[in-house]
Amino acid sequence: MSKIVSIHSFRGGTGKSNSTANLAALVARSGKRVGIVDTDIQSPGIHVLFGFNEEKIKYTLNDYLWGNCAIEETAYDVSSVLKEKASQRNKIYLIPSSIKARDITRILREGFDFGMLNDGLQDVIDALELDYLFIDTHPGLNEETLLSLTISDVLVLILRPDNQDFQGTAVTVEVARKLQVPKMLLVINKALPALDFDALRQQVQKIYNAPVAGILPLSEEMVQLASSDLFCLRYPNHPISQEMQKVAKQIMQSS
Repeated sequence: MSKIVSIHSFRGGTGKSNSTANLAALVARSGKRVGIVDTDIQSPGIHVLFGFNEEKIKYTLNDYLWGNCAIEETAYDVSSVLKEKASQRNKIYLIPSSIKARDITRILREGFDFGMLNDGLQDVIDALELDYLFIDTHPGLNEETLLSLTISDVLVLILRPDNQDFQGTAVTVEVARKLQVPKMLLVINKALPALDFDALRQQVQKIYNAPVAGILPLSEEMVQLASSDLFCLRYPNHPISQEMQKVAKQIMQSS
């Protein structure tokens, strides 16, 4: 059975897209067929982590939603990022959203058919025989986010150790529980290394009554990489990568 994994944060700037890309790559590296769809249509960007630019993209999620192509035509094989870990079995496919200003403006002005998005996600799982489909959601709560939560088997919430993030995440957790999302995992990102991680984990788990799957330390190496590569594949032994691997395992254990 294929699984849909939504990666969400209530506020922007939490490292949501970076986390999505790295977790998807780690799951694919374990031998799975993985898709990533950028449903942050208003501010897309996950394609950058895979070395994609505008010239490489013929069709985007926008084109599918406007009826210009089939959903499979928007999926690009980016398995080369796995390098020596690539095989005939494991795959990563990326469905980007358009980064063209006119396309973003059109979506904001006209909206799109959420039922069509839902159908497209199911169709691409079947067409590409995916084990996992990761959805990089738009921050906050809107119609697209609610659809993503509704169809998710696993919801990974990214938050920083910040009072505004804590408050916003509480809203998302409440909504997810009302929507009966089967599995919810919390990931704390950009935690200062000087913090007591065990105490932070206990505090956050108590606040939300949900498991903290990982705590990712604030890292100079991550900042320096500047979204030019997948951190966990570039630095597999780094504490961030080791913690991400734990999160990836918990996602797969949710199956």
